[in-house]
Amino acid sequence: MTTETVSEELTAAIRTIVDYPKPGILFRDITTLLGNARAFRRAVDALVQPWAGSKVDQVAGIEARGFILGGAVAHQLSSGFVPIRKKGKLPHDTVRIAYSLEYGIDEMEMHKDAIRPGDKVILVDDLIATGGTAEAATKLLQQMGAEVVSACFIVDLPDLGGRARLEALGVPVRTLVDFPGH
Repeated sequence: MTTETVSEELTAAIRTIVDYPKPGILFRDITTLLGNARAFRRAVDALVQPWAGSKVDQVAGIEARGFILGGAVAHQLSSGFVPIRKKGKLPHDTVRIAYSLEYGIDEMEMHKDAIRPGDKVILVDDLIATGGTAEAATKLLQQMGAEVVSACFIVDLPDLGGRARLEALGVPVRTLVDFPGH
């Protein structure tokens, strides 16, 4: 199956919700893709494909949909999984990073012992828009000594510039579906 055919199949499996969470936004809802066994399998396989047979120590997933995708990718690669969560959600010693949101600042964290210096890590989430969350997660992983070998997403909203933010950090970005606009 060609990359274009996979992209078309995945695009058809993603629901668009108009004016959510606020007027003027077209929300790309991947829960319909996750509920479609064939599309979910195709998405995971496409995210894993470039790394099959490579040594990837950890897959880091950003809360919450990055947990679903990241866990599946880690399983396929026989890698460990590292959850990156909102502040206060992890039970052990953590490292944290603050990042900007549209209307303020938030923090995300991971366990201090989740990454060893030199670990090769793939960062996974469902969608990249402005890239603020993915950029913060990348910096957190790098701060712990990880080599972020790629950031992978099902959906890219290219007009919002997130891909460029990660590539500016030297991280290759893999996306499966592009939706122009926001």
